[in-house]
Amino acid sequence: MTGTRMSAVALPWFVLVSTGSVAKMGVVAAAETLPYVLACGLGGPLLDRLGYRRVSIVADAASAAAVLAIPFLGLNFSLLVGLVAVAGGLRGLGDTSKRVIFRQSVMTSGVDVTRATSINDGLLRLTTLLGAPLAGLLIAAFDAQTVLIIDAGTFGFGAAAIAIAVPAIASTGSAEPYLKALRGGFSYLRQDRLVAGLLVIFFCTNLFDSAYGSVLIPLWAKEVIGSPVALGLVSASFAVGAVLGNVVFTVVAPRVPRFATYAVGFVIGGAPRFLVPAFTDEAWPLYLVSFIAGLGMASVNPIIGAVMFERVPEHMLARVQGLGTAVAWGGIPVGALIGGWLGGIDLAVAFVVLGIGYLVVTLVPFTHPIWRQIDIKPEPATAAVGEQAAAPQQPIRT
Repeated sequence: MTGTRMSAVALPWFVLVSTGSVAKMGVVAAAETLPYVLACGLGGPLLDRLGYRRVSIVADAASAAAVLAIPFLGLNFSLLVGLVAVAGGLRGLGDTSKRVIFRQSVMTSGVDVTRATSINDGLLRLTTLLGAPLAGLLIAAFDAQTVLIIDAGTFGFGAAAIAIAVPAIASTGSAEPYLKALRGGFSYLRQDRLVAGLLVIFFCTNLFDSAYGSVLIPLWAKEVIGSPVALGLVSASFAVGAVLGNVVFTVVAPRVPRFATYAVGFVIGGAPRFLVPAFTDEAWPLYLVSFIAGLGMASVNPIIGAVMFERVPEHMLARVQGLGTAVAWGGIPVGALIGGWLGGIDLAVAFVVLGIGYLVVTLVPFTHPIWRQIDIKPEPATAAVGEQAAAPQQPIRT
């Protein structure tokens, strides 16, 4: 994951300096994310059949080859888009497999689910803390191509680590035909109103975050600050706050109200990051606000991860989690394109428009009582495979 965080800094910078086009930077970001979304959404039934460990290993190994080819073949823009798309699709399959493996480990460990997802999220935040500033420094010292080569090596290491350290895990899916299995995932999402609402929220906020991270902040670092180091420091500031907040939340997770923590954290962690760079040319205010935003956001992903693990039957998880990721991440390619369009018009206006949109979306959970179900901690779902598999299990009420 550290290498992936490095490429999240290196790839936009590589496109920007090699093409000089903000719009092309948005196109490349969308080209990576759209196949990722499709692979997550459509791949669940295949993962059930092929096995999660096997898919994870193959996807990481193939991703290493695709990413390694980018710095050598990527000066041709069409080829660059194709390589990025392949890497995105492979990562979608690999990430969905790893989520199922993680859930199975958590449910057999006896650890509080929210605490376990918090620890996992903290490790992911730590990779951002390490990867983003390191990428900025390496780009400044060498170039973006070097960072992408390192990223390819981390994918290879990840494949080897899963092969060595993770034992084979039996699939929990049934032998249903592909389309029937896929429909089961859609049926679950239609019937669980809380999960569906969470995914809509994440679709919108991922749209805003994609425009911010893929286009607006790289553009801000280049045109306002004039250094790729600033790009890495923005990500690092957020990550430091998120890691510190995560440490605190991991300790208190079983005792705090999940809904209030989630809703308030989302408001703090969202819109302010957009509004500050719209009204100042200094870098340090954005670093400070990014740090505070990280503190606020530290609890959001662990809480939602725990809700998903608790509500979704185990044999449905690859399908529902994959479809959920596809819906939530569907906003990312849209956001990259919108960010490229707005950023090309006026950077400050783009920050303000998207920041206001972010604020409105994060206030939605305060408007309906269904969001209070985030506080409910049901027994693990144990639905039998069959016609009832698509429905939320008792004691969940939607």
